[in-house]
Amino acid sequence: MAKKTALVVVDMLNPYDFEDAEKLAANVEPTIEPIRELLARSGDNDDEIIYVNDNYGDWNSSQEELTQRALDGECPDVVEPILPPDGSAFVLKARHSIFYGTPLDYLLHEREIDHLILAGQVTEQCILYSALDAHVRHYDVTVPRKAVAHIHEHLAEAALEMMERNMGAELA
Repeated sequence: MAKKTALVVVDMLNPYDFEDAEKLAANVEPTIEPIRELLARSGDNDDEIIYVNDNYGDWNSSQEELTQRALDGECPDVVEPILPPDGSAFVLKARHSIFYGTPLDYLLHEREIDHLILAGQVTEQCILYSALDAHVRHYDVTVPRKAVAHIHEHLAEAALEMMERNMGAELA
């Protein structure tokens, strides 16, 4: 039986108004085109597209409000090209993992998804923790190296190695 796949775009609606934001934004820029290609390919393949985004402590926020805050932020040029396409699912999160305190696992089971492609930021934080949580929930995980952004390159490389070795993630 073929795997049913979801592209999960993590934390890309970001106002970049925090310490290390400039460093992160510079590393996000090269991921924009690969993420756009993944979005197009996922749409062509009828794969699910799910955006999971930090709510930045605002429990009354919505996709629209987070999008506007990101577009009004410091780096709209890295936000605008990869806004959630119409029809994509949207899940709010409060902490690093896409699963922690979110309905994502329920959504994935409901849609019979067993393979996640993780794209977005930050490789050594949210992507790593999300890959671990996906692994312990028995999802297959792919992390396209060119579609994830880091703050600290050496930590990102270690995180990618851990995802591949310890969690069986495919690094594409």
